[in-house]
Amino acid sequence: MNAQEKSASDYNKWSIDINGGVNKAGNPMSLGYHMNANNLFHADLGFRYMFNTKFGLKIHGGYDVLNDDGDSDNTFESEVITIGFQGYANLGRIMEFESWTNRLNVLGHMGFGVSQLTGDRFDGEDRLGDFLIGMGVQYKISRRLALNADFTMMNTFSQHKNWDGGDYDRQGRQGFDGTLYNATIGLSIYLGKHEQHADWYIEDKSDELLDIEDRLGEMETMLDDSDKDGIPDYLDAEPNTITGVAVDSKGRTIDRNNNGVPDELESYLEQKNNEVKQSVEQSVQTMNGNIKDLINSGYVNVYFDFNRDMPNQESTNGLNFLITYLKNHPEVNADVIGYADEIGNTEYNRQLSSRRAENVKQILVDAGIDGSRLNIVGNGEDTSVDKSSRYARQTVRKVTFILK
Repeated sequence: MNAQEKSASDYNKWSIDINGGVNKAGNPMSLGYHMNANNLFHADLGFRYMFNTKFGLKIHGGYDVLNDDGDSDNTFESEVITIGFQGYANLGRIMEFESWTNRLNVLGHMGFGVSQLTGDRFDGEDRLGDFLIGMGVQYKISRRLALNADFTMMNTFSQHKNWDGGDYDRQGRQGFDGTLYNATIGLSIYLGKHEQHADWYIEDKSDELLDIEDRLGEMETMLDDSDKDGIPDYLDAEPNTITGVAVDSKGRTIDRNNNGVPDELESYLEQKNNEVKQSVEQSVQTMNGNIKDLINSGYVNVYFDFNRDMPNQESTNGLNFLITYLKNHPEVNADVIGYADEIGNTEYNRQLSSRRAENVKQILVDAGIDGSRLNIVGNGEDTSVDKSSRYARQTVRKVTFILK
């Protein structure tokens, strides 16, 4: 079951890379000796460790057999055994391939190694230093297996023999002496207990989305003007002034005689005290109705990480709003409704949505809400969003509430 993704550090780092293919040696070759353009045989085995989703290190061993092209009497067969270390860059994650594919990837690599060159025309062996650089393309078969195709160029230094075994006339040359090309296909076998390997892991940005949602919520709250006096609540020293009453820059009613009554309403309040009281009560009822509508419209939700039945720590802050309302209105009951995204088994996701609702109910009970007032509903998968979008799926892994 691959229903949910993991947290940002929860991925495998080790892999075994097995490849085989063709090789082609460039200079140096002895006069009259030539090599196949697509000579078989090359094989290599490597153990790769990714420090993170973008960079890693690999130790590998390679084996090459070099043969003549068969078009002349100058035959030879040489063997090259190589051990090397290479740094790897996950170009697919660096260039955000996940925005258009989750099956294809590109790895770039370079490093150093040592080789031993022997053959039927050798008297002894030749030891070489190597500089390696290459690039590979991956196709993801499963979470444990990927097909890869790789092209690597190996430049040698301190080479004393030609690839065919003849004496190498350096003629005063310095630096790199020879070149060996490898083109291979093979498999990457991923090791570890987690769902994804670093080659394919995509960092979850749900925390970033939640932070944006919290900021928007804070901005909406800051811009509220409950008494409609033109002063936002967060700046309003008197958030309950009657509409139409003149206020200062801090939302305070103007009372020049300091008797606690706005000057322009003093006579009116004396005559209409009962009407004002009724108006205030109606305003409170209206505000309570608005709060209930906000909750029932889905503005108060609890969100969950991938395949988790306990809420995100950040998203539980909104529960305080619901808890306060339920404590102030003991006659109100609530449906606690759980959802899951569409990834994975439908029955499993239905059970997951129920567990999410049960855990949120327990949080409310622990906060002092009578459990008999809370009805659990496991609605299973929310199909209202594009399930191929990780960011959209984050919005439906939630628990919502309906007040009754």
